[in-house]
Amino acid sequence: MTESETGARATDAPDEESTGAAPETEPEQGVDDAAGAAQHGPSAEPAAAEAAAETQVRGIPVVPAQEPAEPAEANAAEPPEAGATEVAEPADDQATEAEPEPAEPVEADAAEPPEADVTEVAEPAADEATKVEPEPAEPMDEVVAEPADPTEADATEVAEPAADGEATEVMAEPAALAAGATGGGDSPLDELEGEPPSHRGRKIALGVGIGVVVLAAAYAGAAWFVADRVPRGATVAGVEIGGLTTDDAVARLTDDLADLATEPIDVRAGDAQTTIDPAAAGLALDAQATVEALSGFSWDPRDVFRHVLGTGEEPAISTVDAAALDAALVAANDDVAIAPTEGSVVFANAEPVVTDPVDGVGLDLPATEELLVSSWLTAERPLALPTESVTPNIDDAAIEEALSTIAEPLVSAPVSVVAGEATVPLSVEQLTSVATLVPEGSRLVLELDGDALAQLLGEAAPDVGTAPQDARIELQDGAPVVVPSVNGTGIDPAALADAVAAAATSTTERTATVELSETEAEFTTADAEALGVVERISEFSTPLPPYPDPPRTENIQIGASRVTGILLMPGDTFSLLDTLSPFNAANGYHQSGVVENGFEARAYGGGLSQLSTTLFNAAFEAGLEDVTHKPHSRWFSRYPEGREATLFEGSVDMQFRNTTDHGILLQAWVAGGRTHAAIWGTPTFDVDITTGERYAFTSPRTVYNTSPECIAESGGSNGFSVQVRRVVSLDGAVARDDTYTWSYQPWNTVVCGPDPATQPDPPTPTPDPGGG
Repeated sequence: MTESETGARATDAPDEESTGAAPETEPEQGVDDAAGAAQHGPSAEPAAAEAAAETQVRGIPVVPAQEPAEPAEANAAEPPEAGATEVAEPADDQATEAEPEPAEPVEADAAEPPEADVTEVAEPAADEATKVEPEPAEPMDEVVAEPADPTEADATEVAEPAADGEATEVMAEPAALAAGATGGGDSPLDELEGEPPSHRGRKIALGVGIGVVVLAAAYAGAAWFVADRVPRGATVAGVEIGGLTTDDAVARLTDDLADLATEPIDVRAGDAQTTIDPAAAGLALDAQATVEALSGFSWDPRDVFRHVLGTGEEPAISTVDAAALDAALVAANDDVAIAPTEGSVVFANAEPVVTDPVDGVGLDLPATEELLVSSWLTAERPLALPTESVTPNIDDAAIEEALSTIAEPLVSAPVSVVAGEATVPLSVEQLTSVATLVPEGSRLVLELDGDALAQLLGEAAPDVGTAPQDARIELQDGAPVVVPSVNGTGIDPAALADAVAAAATSTTERTATVELSETEAEFTTADAEALGVVERISEFSTPLPPYPDPPRTENIQIGASRVTGILLMPGDTFSLLDTLSPFNAANGYHQSGVVENGFEARAYGGGLSQLSTTLFNAAFEAGLEDVTHKPHSRWFSRYPEGREATLFEGSVDMQFRNTTDHGILLQAWVAGGRTHAAIWGTPTFDVDITTGERYAFTSPRTVYNTSPECIAESGGSNGFSVQVRRVVSLDGAVARDDTYTWSYQPWNTVVCGPDPATQPDPPTPTPDPGGG
């Protein structure tokens, strides 16, 4: 047996444990003691047993002496005594094989052959510790050793290797095995029958355990070796990442799928197509999770075999914002869905007309969500989305029910309405003109227009009931007064509709009876009083021209009457142009002087700019919000400079807004050669108005007007610029601070006709050739 084989055998012994380095011994002394005991007979038996035990502890197998039935064949120079094991000393150039025949097989546990001619325990390497423990299953017999030659001092000896370096092999074969080799005796396994069962089981279990450990170590090594790599052949969304490390695979997926992961996804449902933005839908590639699903340490054999055998296309893992995806799918469904056709019944020419219900098509949202999440990066574009049938709410059964219980009875005969002492018949044509069948859940119900029915009833019986009157705020004796509202009597439109619907769908009772009830005005006395129009909060006036101009004055009076009594609710905006227009003879206006394009002219409604300027200043001083106004192009001395407002139909308006919490009542009139305007309500604001000095003066010049309607002007005042500032405060805090700047043109001299400087020179007279 070679040194390596011996070491293996020593390691495989089932009853040996590694506890540290073997103690240094004197092997020669132990062998001498054993040999002496064998030679001196029974008197040396205790010493021999002790020496054998010591030798066995040191790792040298000891063959107990037995008395065999018949002596075994001797393989040495001299047959050994029963139970003695002898190793012949080989020649210098060849190894000698000793074959002892013990009663039981004994395993050789020596790690390496000793250098001396005695049994020696090999010392373990510096980094290994070997401990051999005895097996006390049977008492140790006496070891008898007899040398073949007087020079051989030991009973058991391991021959030294030959001088030429050949290995000396020591072989031990049990007697039973030798007998079996020659054809005699029982099976060698019979010798195991004498061993205790626990020893056999321990050996088998240890062998199985070692095998399992070896296999597990090999499996773990393989799993660890492939842990940081993607299985060969792996692709994700067409990107090859097989064999790459985890980091490299993540980087490649991120780079190669960057465009695909951000571009809109073309989808279709049937023939309809649309796109889904993956970012808006909350879809994003999770490259890290995708690669980690293919790599990493795993005990799962499928993962290890996948690395060994290779793989193919693998799924991409995505992150999903569920709320964003749901919203995107709803939007996509709106683009591609075909809405169902709801069944309906309408009336045409006093007859019911049916529209049959038709199923629609829409996205199967749960299936579509699952498909998108799993294959939005890999599926062929356009991605075919799963659809489902959409059933209309109003189906054939609902149509049949509506026809039989509503439409057909309604057109079967007229309905009579009894209100007070009046009876008004309603024809089928009138009934169908105010009737509609509307969906309510999964059925159709009748809906009648109560206001339209009340109008039909009022036209047929105008004496039925009285109309209510709204409250008013009037100026009486120089003060605002609330004129109370008046309730009326009449038919409640909702009650009328219910009564007529019941009669129209009945096949027996075709009369609808309604009671007259009190109807309240829309604007009640309480509403008017709550507005707080209690006093005049501002007033302004401007003088009429010094020359008589009755048409102009009458235009102002007509306009003032249309302004007076207008009530502005909080937040309302007043428009003077809407109140006074159109400016024409049909609306009562006359032609008078106006300024048009910088020149005097005549037009319907001339003079209304004075009403506009006067009312503007009343609102301006009341602190109401200035919405829009425009001063005249030339300054009229009867108006405050920078605080005037012209008016021109279709283009120039004057507007202000009621920014108080109360009502505003407007008043305007002409008296004492002046135009007046007043604002009534509840005082709210403190107003401070300042007008700056004039600046940027311009001198008049002569201009020419070739219009057929030209009016010559003699010229007058210079032009100038001016600023006006208004600060409006509420409860001591500034609410508005506005500055207005305006530049006036000078009053030029206007000459009707072309500019002479632009006319050609007159022709030079031709001399008379006759000389006379």
